[in-house]
Amino acid sequence: MSRAEQKERTRRAIINAAFSQLSADKSFASLSLREVAREAGIAPTSFYRHFADMDELGLTLVDEAGLMLRQLMRQARQRIEKNGSVIRTSIETFMEFVTGHSNVFRLLLRERSGTSAAFRSAVAREIQHFVAELAEYLRKETTCPDELARAQAEAMVTLVFHTGADALDAPSDQYAYLTSRTITQLRWLAHGAASYGRKHKD
Repeated sequence: MSRAEQKERTRRAIINAAFSQLSADKSFASLSLREVAREAGIAPTSFYRHFADMDELGLTLVDEAGLMLRQLMRQARQRIEKNGSVIRTSIETFMEFVTGHSNVFRLLLRERSGTSAAFRSAVAREIQHFVAELAEYLRKETTCPDELARAQAEAMVTLVFHTGADALDAPSDQYAYLTSRTITQLRWLAHGAASYGRKHKD
């Protein structure tokens, strides 16, 4: 293994170690560098070969979390092309992400309104990437104007993130209800957007 490959492997180990320690009871702000280094199997001093400080690691985690979510939703759109309902497939995929990567989603939720301006800005940027991709998809699929596609995408993302927050602390037997409720709400939203678009076409 080359030195560059070893460095990237260690960097990845640090990122994974940080993610693995996040939970309902432990936020990123409460993580220590020593805890992360120990979990990653490196000496604390080795941490600085990969990140300037814990803040830089935190921003990297936010970027990774946003990328994971966007990649998953891209996969959902591929599933849609093969089999059916846009809204149902998207929500089921999103709920799989929330339940399977709860520590990752908690990071986005917490830092979205956290005390660090840099973290808030980073999360806002990731959400805007998500909105932009969804708006582009809606524009292509529904031929609605850019402004309406953007407004619909923002409303959908807000609603879906709210459902994700509910799901984090809900018992598993509530997931089906939350999924069904959100599908209904998104369909209302889609029908309303379509109706609005027809009325304001000219």
